[in-house]
Amino acid sequence: MLEMIIIDGLSFSLPLFIMAIGGIYSEKSGITNLALEGFQGFGAFTGAFATVYLYGIFGAESQVPYYAGFVCAVIGGGIFALLHALLCVKFKADQVISGVVMNILAMALTSFLTKRINESFFGNNANKFMLSASARITVPGLCDIPIIGAAFRDIYPFEIMILVVAIVMWYVMYRTVYGMRLRACGDNPHSADAAGINVYAVRTVAVLVSGCLSGIAGMSFAYSVSANFSPDIYLGYGYLSIAALIFGNWSILPALFACLMFGFARSMGAAAIHQLGLPSSYNDLVRTLPYVLTLLLLVFFGRSNRSPRALGQIYDKGQR
Repeated sequence: MLEMIIIDGLSFSLPLFIMAIGGIYSEKSGITNLALEGFQGFGAFTGAFATVYLYGIFGAESQVPYYAGFVCAVIGGGIFALLHALLCVKFKADQVISGVVMNILAMALTSFLTKRINESFFGNNANKFMLSASARITVPGLCDIPIIGAAFRDIYPFEIMILVVAIVMWYVMYRTVYGMRLRACGDNPHSADAAGINVYAVRTVAVLVSGCLSGIAGMSFAYSVSANFSPDIYLGYGYLSIAALIFGNWSILPALFACLMFGFARSMGAAAIHQLGLPSSYNDLVRTLPYVLTLLLLVFFGRSNRSPRALGQIYDKGQR
């Protein structure tokens, strides 16, 4: 049972983590981003459509549709994120309202488009794109290590991809000139502007990155949690990622630990239900465990967090 808790916990935690990194990039630049839910949903829609379409060309057994789906999810999430950047950076809209509207728009738009595309391309009126189950891989040798060896057994390929991307994102954030400028824009944009940094460009790129990373997360959930794209992809995962980055104090490594707590809370609940032989209807109760944990963390640790000083503030160069 412990092995399944680790395997299932990681497959849920890592997509949350990569989405949380996207949120960190956006909010470190000063743009409040409640739209991660919409970004991951629209990215998953784009990737799932591309995957299903390519099934007809390459076949469901080919790996081309699988990886092409991730590429298209990154593109779709990024394009959708640009709308949020346009509203918040260019038109200086309220960032919280923009994020909420983006989530609602993504849910409504993808539901409508999924039905229309199924009718036009595939001859049915379903509101979902059915995907083949993602293959799993096992790392020889490492999988035999007691307890932690489960982390190297039956893993999804996207888990490895997420870890690689996360390392790159950490390096960019803390070891590059762009990362330094991004953090400066979130703490004191007027000083950053005086130093010659284009605050508008830095913030736009940061929001774009959040959309691309959320697209990866959305496609990962589509391949693993549901094995399809449907309105069920909008189950609050984006908000869990926001909670993780807040509890991680807008830092990448602490956010990883928060995501792991959420993932293992979910997998432990599912394992307990299976062990006790309870009806499958109790699975709905298990889905609430990460959110209950979020409330508890908020009560005990919420006051100690320190957000970027200019987070949510509309930047106007003329007021410098």
